[in-house]
Amino acid sequence: MSEFSHSPCPLTRRPLTRRTLLGAAIGAGLVATAGRSVADPDERMIAARTRFFGAANVDPVTGAVRSDRAILSWFGCTSFAAALGGTVVLLDAWVPRGAHSGYVPTTVAQVGELRPEAIFIGHGHFDHAADAGALAQASGAVLFGTAEHCSQAQRQVEASTLRTVTFGDARSALGETYRHTVGSVEVTAVRHVHSGPKPPDRSADGSAPFFPVPDIRDSIANPPQLCDLIALGSALSDQEGGSLLYQFRVGGFTLTWNDSAGPLAEAGPQVYDVLRALPASDVHLGAIQGFNQPLNGLRDIRQYIEAIRPAVFVPSHHDNWLPGFTARGDTYQATLHGELERIPAERRPTLRFLSDPGDYIRPDALTFTL
Repeated sequence: MSEFSHSPCPLTRRPLTRRTLLGAAIGAGLVATAGRSVADPDERMIAARTRFFGAANVDPVTGAVRSDRAILSWFGCTSFAAALGGTVVLLDAWVPRGAHSGYVPTTVAQVGELRPEAIFIGHGHFDHAADAGALAQASGAVLFGTAEHCSQAQRQVEASTLRTVTFGDARSALGETYRHTVGSVEVTAVRHVHSGPKPPDRSADGSAPFFPVPDIRDSIANPPQLCDLIALGSALSDQEGGSLLYQFRVGGFTLTWNDSAGPLAEAGPQVYDVLRALPASDVHLGAIQGFNQPLNGLRDIRQYIEAIRPAVFVPSHHDNWLPGFTARGDTYQATLHGELERIPAERRPTLRFLSDPGDYIRPDALTFTL
């Protein structure tokens, strides 16, 4: 077993509660590094950053990531480790597991060893935030999200000491905007629309229904471990808590990330106007799987892209993160290409497609010069 392969679930004599399962990585060594900085490096942090961001981008002595790059490393669903001008952050906080184990080649402990300065939560469902409490507590990162996201993370680890910054709550108006700075990164958060079904759009802007056939092959090849199944079951009831879209600006580079894409046409036309008013993006990381695709295909995703106006679009939330319900990302590729063709050529972004599992933790796929 390699150093970075998925390790068996940590053994514990405590009851298998949600706290012990979601925070199991803490007992595997994360607590020892909590609160440290790049000025106080250790071998695990340097190794983790080297793996997630590439050896050419990480100082082998200090673990600092080079400041003239934006590097994005995908570790499943809509979770990314990002180094933006040298500032290390996490976008969402869940290592996919439960219906399978080991499909994503990392663990919560290894993600925590990156020592991010901040963790940004798009919304509170388990497939986006189930590890938020464990990662924030163990790494000392500041957790950003709505009041509900932050409270849920506190409950996950029964901690009252997590450092949090709240951007409104689940009752905040759609389109409400918040701003903050992390290191050299300027952050704008926008309350937007979670994916949801809407009646078929019969207008010229409508799209054909689409739903890939669920795929259980990855569960067969990567069978679930009992503790991962229990952890998944304990998190299934996690609530959305409001959805936030984030835009990050460092130097002259602009990255926009949303971990869900809702029906802007029916539920959030005002959000479209707010997104249009933001600076155009160099790169857009966007979720493409959603509850509206069986009725309206990838129309909602296209409308987000049209509003955000990226030069490069990178899909996420299209991998086989929950076998039996999801399929591999390649099943989306043709449909996504077709949807992008509906955008006029002069405004159409370049598609940089990610495929699972080969593009997990592959920093060379998403490295950009600032």
